Amino acid sequence: MTNPIKTRREGAILEVTLDRPKANAIDLETSRIMGEVFANFRDDPELHVAILTGAGEKFFCPGWDLKAAAEGDAVDGDYGIGGFGGLQELRDLNKPVIAAVNGICCGGGLELALSADIILAADHATFALPEIRSGTVADAASVKLPKRIPYHIAMELLLTGRWFDTDEALNWGLINHVHPAGDLMVQAWDMARLLASGPPLVYAAIKEVVRDAENSKFQDAMNRITKRQLGSIDRLYSSEDQLEGAKAFAEKRDPVWKGR
Repeated sequence: MTNPIKTRREGAILEVTLDRPKANAIDLETSRIMGEVFANFRDDPELHVAILTGAGEKFFCPGWDLKAAAEGDAVDGDYGIGGFGGLQELRDLNKPVIAAVNGICCGGGLELALSADIILAADHATFALPEIRSGTVADAASVKLPKRIPYHIAMELLLTGRWFDTDEALNWGLINHVHPAGDLMVQAWDMARLLASGPPLVYAAIKEVVRDAENSKFQDAMNRITKRQLGSIDRLYSSEDQLEGAKAFAEKRDPVWKGR
């Protein structure tokens, strides 16, 4: 089998491209490979930011490979270390991930994009959660979408499975920016380079705080932060980088982040 995942590394940035003709659908084996790729990204101290995109100009990802399912892939099979697509359930991923949506993004593909921290889209991209039409549930989207956009809009998209374009996705805050197709990856890399120039320990703390606080009461979350009960917070508050940030501000210069 040709490896369906292509990677490119530039400095602290990893580009991950789903390249599985004809539509970049994900079967169990592909999901397991993606899990290993993103786990390695998580665990590599030299990598700070990842970009996820699809090969070609038509499809980002339509989600689950129904042909593979028809041939025996179980919908509740072994998706690998990070769950479906390697991202949805990957624990302790405290680094920014950018989804560059280059075309059709539906079903599990949209759920995969929702697993990123920033979503950029080509102007021709389209979106849907059509699982209802095949008699199944968009499980991850049912959990995430009502927390990301207004409840009634999320429920309409889940219950009807209808398609929507980048204008609507942008209107509801589902995506961050829309770019001409030819500029999408340029913009994604510009964003990645901006993030890669920032403080990795702060990014880690932000992501852990956001995850921890998602289902917590405000004061409970604040107590865990102020008492340094979160690993990334404790590491940040004891780091050279936090001292460097204060020094750079006082000296009116750009900080030099070391990630320690």
